[in-house]
Amino acid sequence: MHGTLSPVLLAVLIKACLNGARSPEEHPAVPVTPEELAAEARRAVEAGAAGLHVHPRAADGSQTLEPAACDAAMRAIRHACPGVPVGLSTASFIEPDHARRLELIATWTERPDYASANFREEGVLEVCDLLHRLGIGIEAGIATVADAEALIASGWARHLVRILVEPLDPEPAEAVAEAERVSAALDRADIGARRLYHGFDMATWQVIEHGLEGGWDVRVGLEDTLLLPDGSAPSGNADLVAAAVAMARKRGHVRG
Repeated sequence: MHGTLSPVLLAVLIKACLNGARSPEEHPAVPVTPEELAAEARRAVEAGAAGLHVHPRAADGSQTLEPAACDAAMRAIRHACPGVPVGLSTASFIEPDHARRLELIATWTERPDYASANFREEGVLEVCDLLHRLGIGIEAGIATVADAEALIASGWARHLVRILVEPLDPEPAEAVAEAERVSAALDRADIGARRLYHGFDMATWQVIEHGLEGGWDVRVGLEDTLLLPDGSAPSGNADLVAAAVAMARKRGHVRG
């Protein structure tokens, strides 16, 4: 039996991205099986994560949208972390065949609370339409100003759980500059959806800091980085989440 999780009361949401495309060879705590995902999810939530993002794996360890793997991962995580929202990816690099990708998503039975839809990918509007029809919340992945403009033109900005501002450049200054440009484009269009900021590799912590400065939600986990802010290695996702919680508290993002 799993005991009740005690939430960390922050005014911003910290989402834990547990694995992404990483392998256990890159870090031994990268979860692959449903049981490993559930265990890492619970540790991340205990450290302060209020949302989760995972990439289920096939038997060979590869990322997959196959319903058997996705449903098993979702069931295990929800059992370990009752009430915590869980999201999946719909990225085309997981399933490059667009028609097959839509078919697989449509056959999920243990549906996630939300799923990311990358506006830099072809077919994203069909993905959004499918998620909406299935009752799955949409997180719009925006890496560039062009992506932001595509979202604005699409009309989907009114139907989102949140916008993921996720600059891809691993160089910190460039990543933060791109996040600022994306933010300005969203502001000019008066897009009111909640935003979440996250970066990759060396840019991770600077983008998180930028997001927290604006009072926005942030994301961290082994998918995004293998290093803590001081350059040391984390034991797992929980250490990364705890570091983001400390940053949020330092900026006064505490409820009550």
